[in-house]
Amino acid sequence: MEVEELEGRIAQVSGVISKAREEVGKALVGQTAMLDGLLIGLLADGHVLVEGVPGLAKTTAVNALAKALALDFARVQFTPDLLPADLIGTQIYQPASGTFSTSKGPIFANIVLADEINRAPAKVQSALLEAMQERQVTLGEQTWALPRPFLVLATQNPIEQEGTYPLPEAQVDRFTLKLRVAYPSAEEELEIIRRSGEGRPEIRPVVTLAELEGARALTRQVKVSEVLMRYIVGLVRATRAPGTVDRELERAIEVGASPRAGIALAATARAHAFLDGRGFALPEDVKAVALDVLRHRVLPTYEAEADGLDAEQLVRRILDKVDIR
Repeated sequence: MEVEELEGRIAQVSGVISKAREEVGKALVGQTAMLDGLLIGLLADGHVLVEGVPGLAKTTAVNALAKALALDFARVQFTPDLLPADLIGTQIYQPASGTFSTSKGPIFANIVLADEINRAPAKVQSALLEAMQERQVTLGEQTWALPRPFLVLATQNPIEQEGTYPLPEAQVDRFTLKLRVAYPSAEEELEIIRRSGEGRPEIRPVVTLAELEGARALTRQVKVSEVLMRYIVGLVRATRAPGTVDRELERAIEVGASPRAGIALAATARAHAFLDGRGFALPEDVKAVALDVLRHRVLPTYEAEADGLDAEQLVRRILDKVDIR
Protein backbone atom coordinates (compact mmCIF):
# COMPACT_ATOMS: atom_id res chain seq x y z
CA MET A 1 0.00 0.00 0.00
CA GLU A 2 1.34 3.43 -0.95
CA VAL A 3 1.93 6.02 1.77
CA GLU A 4 -0.78 8.35 0.42
CA GLU A 5 -3.39 5.60 0.44
CA LEU A 6 -2.30 4.45 3.88
CA GLU A 7 -2.56 7.97 5.31
CA GLY A 8 -6.02 8.30 3.80
CA ARG A 9 -7.13 5.14 5.60
CA ILE A 10 -5.46 6.30 8.81
CA ALA A 11 -7.41 9.56 8.60
CA GLN A 12 -10.65 7.56 8.26
CA VAL A 13 -10.04 5.49 11.40
CA SER A 14 -8.36 8.19 13.50
CA GLY A 15 -11.77 9.01 14.94
CA VAL A 16 -11.66 5.63 16.69
CA ILE A 17 -8.77 6.77 18.89
CA SER A 18 -10.26 10.24 19.35
CA LYS A 19 -13.53 8.78 20.63
CA ALA A 20 -11.66 6.56 23.07
CA ARG A 21 -9.59 9.52 24.32
CA GLU A 22 -12.68 11.64 24.93
CA GLU A 23 -14.46 8.87 26.79
CA VAL A 24 -11.46 8.10 29.00
CA GLY A 25 -11.17 11.84 29.68
CA LYS A 26 -14.44 11.65 31.62
CA ALA A 27 -12.64 9.65 34.32
CA LEU A 28 -9.08 10.92 33.91
CA VAL A 29 -7.75 14.42 34.50
CA GLY A 30 -4.46 15.15 32.76
CA GLN A 31 -2.00 12.23 32.56
CA THR A 32 -1.96 12.53 28.76
CA ALA A 33 1.52 10.97 28.58
CA MET A 34 0.29 7.87 30.41
CA LEU A 35 -2.79 7.59 28.18
CA ASP A 36 -0.65 8.02 25.05
CA GLY A 37 1.66 5.29 26.30
CA LEU A 38 -1.24 2.91 26.94
CA LEU A 39 -2.63 3.57 23.45
CA ILE A 40 0.80 3.06 21.86
CA GLY A 41 1.15 -0.23 23.71
CA LEU A 42 -2.29 -1.32 22.54
CA LEU A 43 -1.64 -0.36 18.89
CA ALA A 44 1.82 -1.95 18.95
CA ASP A 45 0.44 -5.16 20.50
CA GLY A 46 2.79 -4.88 23.46
CA HIS A 47 2.57 -5.10 27.24
CA VAL A 48 3.01 -2.02 29.42
CA LEU A 49 4.57 -1.60 32.86
CA VAL A 50 3.34 1.52 34.67
CA GLU A 51 5.38 2.83 37.59
CA GLY A 52 4.23 5.54 39.95
CA VAL A 53 3.36 6.25 43.55
CA PRO A 54 -0.17 5.39 44.75
CA GLY A 55 -3.00 7.76 43.89
CA LEU A 56 -1.95 8.81 40.37
CA ALA A 57 -4.97 7.21 38.60
CA LYS A 58 -3.06 4.29 37.09
CA THR A 59 -5.85 1.80 37.77
CA THR A 60 -8.52 4.34 36.82
CA ALA A 61 -6.89 4.96 33.43
CA VAL A 62 -6.58 1.27 32.55
CA ASN A 63 -10.14 0.48 33.67
CA ALA A 64 -11.61 3.43 31.75
CA LEU A 65 -9.68 2.55 28.59
CA ALA A 66 -10.91 -1.05 28.67
CA LYS A 67 -14.51 0.11 29.07
CA ALA A 68 -14.24 2.69 26.28
CA LEU A 69 -12.85 0.04 23.92
CA ALA A 70 -15.48 -2.57 24.93
CA LEU A 71 -12.76 -5.05 25.89
CA ASP A 72 -12.94 -7.74 28.55
CA PHE A 73 -11.10 -6.44 31.60
CA ALA A 74 -9.71 -8.27 34.61
CA ARG A 75 -7.90 -6.81 37.60
CA VAL A 76 -5.63 -9.02 39.69
CA GLN A 77 -4.20 -7.70 42.94
CA PHE A 78 -0.79 -9.32 43.22
CA THR A 79 0.08 -10.39 46.76
CA PRO A 80 2.80 -12.61 48.29
CA ASP A 81 0.30 -15.45 48.80
CA LEU A 82 -1.02 -15.40 45.22
CA LEU A 83 -0.86 -18.78 43.47
CA PRO A 84 -0.44 -19.47 39.73
CA ALA A 85 -3.92 -21.05 39.70
CA ASP A 86 -5.36 -17.74 40.96
CA LEU A 87 -4.09 -16.15 37.77
CA ILE A 88 -4.30 -18.70 34.97
CA GLY A 89 -6.96 -21.08 36.35
CA THR A 90 -6.91 -24.76 37.24
CA GLN A 91 -8.36 -28.16 36.44
CA ILE A 92 -11.10 -29.46 38.73
CA TYR A 93 -11.82 -33.15 39.14
CA GLN A 94 -15.46 -34.15 38.57
CA PRO A 95 -16.15 -37.34 40.61
CA ALA A 96 -19.41 -38.09 38.81
CA SER A 97 -17.77 -38.40 35.41
CA GLY A 98 -14.23 -39.19 36.49
CA THR A 99 -12.90 -36.37 34.30
CA PHE A 100 -11.34 -32.96 34.80
CA SER A 101 -13.01 -29.69 33.87
CA THR A 102 -11.12 -26.47 33.27
CA SER A 103 -11.79 -23.36 35.32
CA LYS A 104 -10.15 -20.45 33.51
CA GLY A 105 -8.54 -17.68 35.54
CA PRO A 106 -8.65 -13.89 35.07
CA ILE A 107 -5.74 -14.05 32.60
CA PHE A 108 -8.35 -14.94 29.94
CA ALA A 109 -9.30 -11.31 29.31
CA ASN A 110 -8.34 -8.78 26.66
CA ILE A 111 -6.77 -6.41 29.18
CA VAL A 112 -5.32 -7.77 32.40
CA LEU A 113 -4.35 -5.25 35.05
CA ALA A 114 -1.64 -6.79 37.21
CA ASP A 115 -1.75 -4.44 40.17
CA GLU A 116 1.53 -4.21 42.12
CA ILE A 117 3.03 -6.97 40.00
CA ASN A 118 6.26 -7.06 42.00
CA ARG A 119 4.44 -8.37 45.09
CA ALA A 120 3.83 -11.83 43.63
CA PRO A 121 6.31 -14.72 44.13
CA ALA A 122 8.42 -16.36 41.43
CA LYS A 123 5.92 -19.13 40.54
CA VAL A 124 3.26 -16.56 39.65
CA GLN A 125 5.77 -14.52 37.65
CA SER A 126 6.71 -17.68 35.73
CA ALA A 127 3.07 -18.43 34.92
CA LEU A 128 2.58 -14.88 33.70
CA LEU A 129 5.70 -15.08 31.54
CA GLU A 130 4.26 -17.74 29.21
CA ALA A 131 1.04 -15.78 28.82
CA MET A 132 2.88 -12.55 27.98
CA GLN A 133 5.30 -14.06 25.48
CA GLU A 134 3.37 -16.90 23.87
CA ARG A 135 -0.16 -15.49 24.25
CA GLN A 136 -1.24 -18.88 25.58
CA VAL A 137 -1.73 -20.73 28.86
CA THR A 138 -1.04 -24.38 29.64
CA LEU A 139 -3.35 -26.13 32.10
CA GLY A 140 -2.48 -29.77 32.65
CA GLU A 141 -1.89 -31.27 29.22
CA GLN A 142 -3.98 -28.74 27.33
CA THR A 143 -2.88 -25.40 25.92
CA TRP A 144 -5.39 -22.57 25.61
CA ALA A 145 -4.94 -19.56 23.34
CA LEU A 146 -5.58 -16.20 24.97
CA PRO A 147 -8.09 -13.78 23.43
CA ARG A 148 -7.05 -11.16 20.90
CA PRO A 149 -6.11 -8.49 21.63
CA PHE A 150 -4.30 -9.48 24.82
CA LEU A 151 -2.44 -6.94 26.91
CA VAL A 152 -0.90 -7.10 30.34
CA LEU A 153 -0.85 -3.66 31.94
CA ALA A 154 1.12 -3.95 35.16
CA THR A 155 1.65 -1.39 37.91
CA GLN A 156 4.33 -1.17 40.53
CA ASN A 157 5.12 1.26 43.35
CA PRO A 158 8.72 2.55 43.10
CA ILE A 159 8.91 3.56 46.77
CA GLU A 160 7.47 0.79 48.94
CA GLN A 161 9.75 -2.22 48.38
CA GLU A 162 9.18 -4.20 51.58
CA GLY A 163 7.63 -7.58 50.82
CA THR A 164 8.23 -7.29 47.06
CA TYR A 165 9.90 -9.65 44.60
CA PRO A 166 12.01 -7.91 41.94
CA LEU A 167 10.84 -8.86 38.46
CA PRO A 168 13.28 -11.19 36.68
CA GLU A 169 15.07 -9.68 33.71
CA ALA A 170 13.38 -12.13 31.32
CA GLN A 171 9.98 -10.83 32.36
CA VAL A 172 10.94 -7.15 32.43
CA ASP A 173 12.13 -7.52 28.84
CA ARG A 174 8.65 -8.75 27.82
CA PHE A 175 7.19 -5.34 28.61
CA THR A 176 7.28 -3.26 25.45
CA LEU A 177 7.04 -0.02 27.42
CA LYS A 178 7.75 1.13 30.94
CA LEU A 179 5.85 4.32 31.72
CA ARG A 180 6.68 6.56 34.64
CA VAL A 181 3.67 8.48 35.94
CA ALA A 182 4.28 11.93 37.42
CA TYR A 183 2.17 14.03 39.77
CA PRO A 184 -0.51 16.20 38.13
CA SER A 185 -0.03 19.94 37.72
CA ALA A 186 -1.62 22.36 40.18
CA GLU A 187 -4.49 23.11 37.79
CA GLU A 188 -5.09 19.42 37.12
CA GLU A 189 -5.09 18.66 40.83
CA LEU A 190 -7.62 21.44 41.36
CA GLU A 191 -9.86 19.90 38.68
CA ILE A 192 -9.53 16.49 40.34
CA ILE A 193 -10.84 17.96 43.60
CA ARG A 194 -13.70 19.71 41.76
CA ARG A 195 -14.77 16.42 40.19
CA SER A 196 -14.41 14.40 43.40
CA GLY A 197 -17.87 15.36 44.63
CA GLU A 198 -19.64 14.43 41.39
CA GLY A 199 -19.34 10.65 41.72
CA ARG A 200 -17.79 8.28 39.25
CA PRO A 201 -18.66 9.03 35.62
CA GLU A 202 -20.12 6.28 33.48
CA ILE A 203 -17.70 5.18 30.77
CA ARG A 204 -19.51 3.89 27.70
CA PRO A 205 -18.07 1.56 25.04
CA VAL A 206 -17.47 3.84 22.04
CA VAL A 207 -15.20 1.64 19.90
CA THR A 208 -16.01 -1.82 18.57
CA LEU A 209 -13.51 -4.68 18.50
CA ALA A 210 -13.57 -4.61 14.69
CA GLU A 211 -12.67 -0.89 14.67
CA LEU A 212 -9.85 -1.45 17.13
CA GLU A 213 -8.44 -4.39 15.15
CA GLY A 214 -8.63 -2.26 12.00
CA ALA A 215 -6.56 0.46 13.67
CA ARG A 216 -4.02 -2.10 14.88
CA ALA A 217 -3.75 -3.63 11.40
CA LEU A 218 -3.10 -0.19 9.86
CA THR A 219 -0.45 0.52 12.51
CA ARG A 220 1.49 -2.54 11.40
CA GLN A 221 1.54 -1.15 7.83
CA VAL A 222 3.15 2.18 8.77
CA LYS A 223 6.42 2.42 6.85
CA VAL A 224 9.79 2.20 8.58
CA SER A 225 12.63 3.04 6.19
CA GLU A 226 15.93 1.20 5.97
CA VAL A 227 17.71 4.30 7.30
CA LEU A 228 15.41 4.43 10.31
CA MET A 229 15.89 0.72 11.01
CA ARG A 230 19.66 1.28 11.00
CA TYR A 231 19.18 4.16 13.44
CA ILE A 232 17.17 1.87 15.73
CA VAL A 233 19.88 -0.79 15.58
CA GLY A 234 22.49 1.88 16.35
CA LEU A 235 20.59 2.99 19.45
CA VAL A 236 20.16 -0.54 20.75
CA ARG A 237 23.77 -1.52 20.12
CA ALA A 238 24.97 1.68 21.79
CA THR A 239 23.36 0.53 25.04
CA ARG A 240 25.62 -2.54 24.92
CA ALA A 241 28.78 -0.63 24.01
CA PRO A 242 28.19 2.96 25.17
CA GLY A 243 31.90 3.76 24.92
CA THR A 244 31.61 3.70 21.13
CA VAL A 245 29.38 6.80 21.18
CA ASP A 246 30.60 8.52 24.37
CA ARG A 247 33.92 7.61 25.98
CA GLU A 248 32.69 8.89 29.33
CA LEU A 249 30.05 6.12 29.32
CA GLU A 250 32.50 3.30 28.56
CA ARG A 251 31.93 1.55 31.90
CA ALA A 252 28.47 2.96 32.64
CA ILE A 253 26.18 0.10 31.54
CA GLU A 254 26.33 -3.41 33.00
CA VAL A 255 23.67 -4.92 30.69
CA GLY A 256 22.30 -3.31 27.55
CA ALA A 257 19.11 -3.83 25.57
CA SER A 258 18.38 -7.07 23.71
CA PRO A 259 17.29 -7.34 20.05
CA ARG A 260 13.74 -7.43 21.39
CA ALA A 261 14.22 -3.73 22.21
CA GLY A 262 14.80 -2.97 18.53
CA ILE A 263 11.58 -4.75 17.60
CA ALA A 264 9.76 -2.76 20.28
CA LEU A 265 11.25 0.53 19.07
CA ALA A 266 10.08 -0.10 15.51
CA ALA A 267 6.58 -1.19 16.59
CA THR A 268 6.04 1.74 18.96
CA ALA A 269 7.47 4.23 16.46
CA ARG A 270 4.83 2.97 13.99
CA ALA A 271 2.14 3.46 16.64
CA HIS A 272 3.40 6.97 17.44
CA ALA A 273 3.31 7.87 13.75
CA PHE A 274 -0.20 6.41 13.46
CA LEU A 275 -1.41 8.60 16.34
CA ASP A 276 0.11 11.58 14.50
CA GLY A 277 -1.81 10.63 11.34
CA ARG A 278 1.21 9.61 9.28
CA GLY A 279 1.82 6.51 7.19
CA PHE A 280 5.57 6.57 7.78
CA ALA A 281 7.73 6.75 10.89
CA LEU A 282 10.34 9.46 11.47
CA PRO A 283 13.41 9.65 13.74
CA GLU A 284 11.31 11.92 15.95
CA ASP A 285 8.88 9.03 16.50
CA VAL A 286 11.74 6.78 17.62
CA LYS A 287 13.08 9.47 19.96
CA ALA A 288 9.60 10.05 21.39
CA VAL A 289 9.23 6.40 22.47
CA ALA A 290 12.87 5.46 23.09
CA LEU A 291 12.93 6.39 26.78
CA ASP A 292 9.84 4.30 27.55
CA VAL A 293 11.17 1.36 25.52
CA LEU A 294 14.74 1.35 26.86
CA ARG A 295 14.64 2.59 30.47
CA HIS A 296 13.84 -0.86 31.88
CA ARG A 297 16.22 -2.71 29.57
CA VAL A 298 19.39 -0.86 30.60
CA LEU A 299 21.19 -1.78 33.83
CA PRO A 300 23.74 0.81 35.05
CA THR A 301 27.01 -0.31 36.61
CA TYR A 302 27.85 0.38 40.22
CA GLU A 303 30.29 3.08 39.07
CA ALA A 304 27.57 4.84 37.07
CA GLU A 305 25.18 4.80 40.02
CA ALA A 306 27.94 6.14 42.26
CA ASP A 307 28.29 9.02 39.78
CA GLY A 308 24.55 9.68 40.04
CA LEU A 309 23.64 8.22 36.65
CA ASP A 310 20.49 6.09 36.39
CA ALA A 311 19.18 4.18 33.38
CA GLU A 312 17.03 7.07 32.21
CA GLN A 313 19.94 9.52 32.15
CA LEU A 314 22.10 7.00 30.30
CA VAL A 315 19.44 6.49 27.63
CA ARG A 316 19.08 10.27 27.18
CA ARG A 317 22.82 10.65 26.68
CA ILE A 318 22.87 7.83 24.13
CA LEU A 319 19.99 9.47 22.26
CA ASP A 320 22.01 12.69 22.11
CA LYS A 321 25.09 10.91 20.76
CA VAL A 322 23.77 8.44 18.17
CA ASP A 323 23.43 9.98 14.72
CA ILE A 324 21.09 9.01 11.88
CA ARG A 325 23.11 7.65 8.96
